[in-house]
Amino acid sequence: MAEFTPSTYRIKRALISVSDKSGIREFAQALHEQGIEILSTGGTATMLTSAGIPVINVSDVTGFPEIMDGRVKTLHPSIHGGLLAVLDNPEHRATMQQHGIQSIDLVVVNLYPFEYTVEQEDSTFEDIIENIDIGGPAMVRASAKNYRWTAIVTSPNQYEGILEELKENDNCLAEQTRLNLAHQAFQHTAQYDTVIAQFLAPQSTLKVEEGFASQMTIALRKTQPLRYGENPHQQAGLFAEPLKPSFSGIYTQLHGKELSYNNIVDIDAAVRLAAEFLVHPAITIIKHTNPCGVAIGDTLAQAYRKAFAADTRSPFGGIIACTRPVDMESAKVLDEIFTEVIIAPSFQEDAFELLQHKKNRRLLSVNYDALASAMNIQIKSIAGGYLLQSPDLELLDESAMKVVTHRVPTPEEHAAMMFAWKTAKYVKSNAIVYATNDRVLAIGAGQMSRVDSATIAAEKAKLAGIDLRGSAVASDAFFPFADGLLEAIQAGATCVIQPGGSIRDEEVIQAANEHNIAMILTGMRHFAH
Repeated sequence: MAEFTPSTYRIKRALISVSDKSGIREFAQALHEQGIEILSTGGTATMLTSAGIPVINVSDVTGFPEIMDGRVKTLHPSIHGGLLAVLDNPEHRATMQQHGIQSIDLVVVNLYPFEYTVEQEDSTFEDIIENIDIGGPAMVRASAKNYRWTAIVTSPNQYEGILEELKENDNCLAEQTRLNLAHQAFQHTAQYDTVIAQFLAPQSTLKVEEGFASQMTIALRKTQPLRYGENPHQQAGLFAEPLKPSFSGIYTQLHGKELSYNNIVDIDAAVRLAAEFLVHPAITIIKHTNPCGVAIGDTLAQAYRKAFAADTRSPFGGIIACTRPVDMESAKVLDEIFTEVIIAPSFQEDAFELLQHKKNRRLLSVNYDALASAMNIQIKSIAGGYLLQSPDLELLDESAMKVVTHRVPTPEEHAAMMFAWKTAKYVKSNAIVYATNDRVLAIGAGQMSRVDSATIAAEKAKLAGIDLRGSAVASDAFFPFADGLLEAIQAGATCVIQPGGSIRDEEVIQAANEHNIAMILTGMRHFAH
């Protein structure tokens, strides 16, 4: 049996080889002052030597120079034997003595800046490939595997804690500390490899037969801590994928307290819907991810008046997205009630000054171009797994869309149907939307029965004093019976757009014909659960 344990084994030798040199000079100096011998390579060794810190070059340990432009320098038994030796195993100790291998007790390694290189506009494909680290991950993984005897440090954020523990414990690290470091190290290399795989995926000619590969890895990095999730007892954070536009790359918060989990979910819903109407000055008003007002106009102020009129109660405390810069005229109408968040491409100076008077209101700018390139795979967690799907980016199937009634919609009705259809795509199912060609009039969302959604929308319009006669109605999925359609007809709709596909389509079409209603089937549904 060995006379020592990982927690009582004093660290005597460290290997330092880092691409991110933040704080490494100070860390190495502190290790040297603790009596720890330092091995190093390349640029790290040069920097430490120039700082007056004694360093043993790895090539002096291996007896072999760095070759192939530095591609091969640490891949050697004298290094990896020192990293992987189980020090309480007599056979390992005998092998070390036989081959003159000394243990390496602390490894400080971070990897070539692959992600940074990809993000540089002047990087060539060859530059990027050259920044795939090989020796670094090998040392990190070897050390992490042998964490009981080789402590692995992969981030400058770990330096301070490591030094404190070494100083307090006579150059020893607790076994739990070593395990924690190994956990972080494997996360580090997993993220690194995933980013490389994501970069290579578009270059690959491999075809995925069923929409997704049989195995998927997604690298996520926390970009913003959140106080809590949907409710105060739930933990939450905002994460982003490397090499893709992040939330902070799409939005800039200009005013107000930090965003909540629910704010971010609603912001995403509001801006995605607004993006359907970018050719117009448009306003979308969202409450709990459902639209309660959508309109276009000659100006943002006009669009807001129309959007707000559809539901004058729900927008309080809601989220507003704009497709044009906010000027003073629109700021005045936007300021009439309290809204949690207002998002726009920009804000004129006087408008911004006015809108920031309400301290609990957040103001954000949005880059719609970045939004378009940042539509990620949608992921839902369930007990026992994850559901993945591609984002719902299409609006309808042009080849499958057809008029199925005797009466063909007028151009104005067609425009109203398309306005309703675009909105219905963002309403939780079952979704019914009444609209004209420039605004939503009423919305029925999230009901278990489609006819209930049609009824609720009509009742809300009635309470708001909105006349639905001559409106278009959109249904996100087919009418399973004619009752939902008849409810819309009774409310005043003269045309309807829906996917079709029910076994009772003929019954629904017949009801439309009997009431001289124009109907379009899109051949595509937009469930949003």
